[in-house]
Amino acid sequence: MVELAITSLLARGHLLVEDVPGVGKTTLARALARSLGVPFRRLQFTSDLLPADVLGGSIYEPQTGRLTFRPGPVFTSVLLADEINRATPRTQSALLEAMEERRVSLEGETRVLEEPFFVVATQNPEEFHGTYPLPESQLDRFLVRVEVGYPPPEVERRVLRERRGDGIVEKLDAVVTREALLSAQAAADAVRTEEVVVGYAHELVLATRSSSFFELGASTRAAISLLAAVRAHALVKGRSYAVPDDVKALIVPVLGHRVRLKGARLGEARGRAESLRALADLVDRVPVPV
Repeated sequence: MVELAITSLLARGHLLVEDVPGVGKTTLARALARSLGVPFRRLQFTSDLLPADVLGGSIYEPQTGRLTFRPGPVFTSVLLADEINRATPRTQSALLEAMEERRVSLEGETRVLEEPFFVVATQNPEEFHGTYPLPESQLDRFLVRVEVGYPPPEVERRVLRERRGDGIVEKLDAVVTREALLSAQAAADAVRTEEVVVGYAHELVLATRSSSFFELGASTRAAISLLAAVRAHALVKGRSYAVPDDVKALIVPVLGHRVRLKGARLGEARGRAESLRALADLVDRVPVPV
C-alpha cells in the first residue's frame, strides 16, 4: 500500500484510496503528507461543499474597496480530499479539473499550481448512503486506485494494544525536502524503459481491448499512465531501469479503474472485484518477455 502511494507520488500522479470507513484510509494519507516536507491541507468533502470551497474566490475588502483573491485548499502541495464521493458532481469536477490541468481558472485569470502537487483522495464504496459515484472520465484522473482492506489479525491486535489517542501521526517528522522530492520525480522520469518493457505493457493494454470479458478496455492515456507508474516503481525498488515485473505489479492498481467488465454497473462492488480478477487472469495469460 505504501509502495503504491510513493509510486503514484513519484510519477506525478494522484492516489485514490477506497474502502469501508475505519480501516485507515485517512491515517495513510495524513502519515504520507506529514512525511513530506511540503505544505499539506485536508478538505472534508460533504454534500453542501461548493467549488469555491475547493478552489477559492475573490473577497471584498472594505478597507481598500477591492476584491482580493483568497486561494482555496487546492493551492497546496499535498491535498487530502477526504470522502470525495460525498460531494456533488459539480464540486468533484472542480477538483478533478485542477488535478488534470494543474492550474485553476477563476474569474478570467489562470493560476498555476506549484509543484509538487499530489492529491490523495479517499472514498467510501458507492453502495454507501449519500455518495455520488465518480464517472470513468473522472476516475481516470487518478493514477492508482487501491483498497486498504482489513489488517491481518496480528497487526490489528497490536494496534488495539498500543494505540492510545489520535496523536501518532502528528508525531511524524518530514523525511524529505521539497527539493529532494522534485529531484526524485525527475529521476523517475529518467528511468530507462527498454522496448521489451514497453512492448509488454502495450500487449497487456491491447489484451484488455480484445478480451471478451471487458466492454471498456484501457485507453491510450491509460497506457501512458501505466508506463509512468512503471518507471516510478522501478525507482522505488532502487533501480534505474524498468523490468517486466514492474508492469505486472501495476496492472491491477493502474488499470483496474480504467476498464469495465461486461454487464457490470459503474461503482458496483461485485463488478469491480470481478474486473480485478479478470485483469489478474489476463496478466497470467500474456507471456512475460525474457
